[in-house]
Amino acid sequence: MKIEISKLSKWLLIISGIFLAVSIVLPIWRIELDAPQYPEGLGLKIFSYKLGGDVAIINGLNHYIGMQTLHEENFIEFTLLPYIIGFYAILMFITGIKGGRKMLYTTFIAFVVFGIVAMVDFWRWEYNYGHNLDPNAAIIVPGMAYQPPLIGFKQLLNFGAYSIPDMGGWLFIGAGLLCLLAVAIEAGWLKKIIKPKVVTTVLLLFLFSACGNTQPEKLVLNKDQCEFCKMTVADARFGAEAISDKGRIYKFDDLNCMISFNKSNQKIVLKQYFVNDYNADNHLIDATKAWYVKHETIKSPMGSNTAAFAQKEAAENLAKSAVVSIISWENIIQ
Repeated sequence: MKIEISKLSKWLLIISGIFLAVSIVLPIWRIELDAPQYPEGLGLKIFSYKLGGDVAIINGLNHYIGMQTLHEENFIEFTLLPYIIGFYAILMFITGIKGGRKMLYTTFIAFVVFGIVAMVDFWRWEYNYGHNLDPNAAIIVPGMAYQPPLIGFKQLLNFGAYSIPDMGGWLFIGAGLLCLLAVAIEAGWLKKIIKPKVVTTVLLLFLFSACGNTQPEKLVLNKDQCEFCKMTVADARFGAEAISDKGRIYKFDDLNCMISFNKSNQKIVLKQYFVNDYNADNHLIDATKAWYVKHETIKSPMGSNTAAFAQKEAAENLAKSAVVSIISWENIIQ
């Protein structure tokens, strides 16, 4: 006899199916390469059916150090993955609409097994990619392998390699977590500690928070290097940051450096700007909403001579003592 699952569990499974269906057309994983000669970095985007990003440039670099060049036709996964993910999306839908508790458990176990197999296959590809080198390559470093990290950061010669899930990958992970939540509800794991309404509220908050913007990173004084002038960030009062459309964070020791960097790098699209509050202890604020005071007596590292404030009143007090007017972000970027 089929044991029905709750409406909440059904909706969780339907949302999981939607996540999986959408992940088919979005990049699932990305490997970012960062080096001084590529200020914006290079990116390899891995979809379920193709490769994207700076494939041609990466292939050129691979040729010099003896690594395999990347071609979609060499990966049978690009033929199979869209259908496999599509199958699990449909399975989630069917389980959510007509399935019972037994089918839910079976679906979850099968999905977990698929996820493990996929990650093992990805690791195997990375291992072969980084170890099977051409002995006749132009650049050979004895004993050196170039296997990218499965997840996280790894230094490869002068390149820093970051391997992380992309949007499709996060949807894939989200689908698994929602399915796990449905299993926990039906198995009674949450029954005594969390009510269904609370689960729904927490779930909605999680989904909305996942759509948030990239947050700035606190400047590490006497360690972080300015992206423009290459000086070490030492004075917290004048530090600044910017985040590109790719989510990369750029750090600066002066407002002037951030503005100059933006003007001199046309290929880099900066989406968010932050400055340290002059009166706070190394605290970044939204640069577009800050209030500024510019005067020669405000000695900044690279000559902007500009102090930023979160509060207008604080800016007005300094401006009054310097006999100048406060200015806005629009004046700064002109």
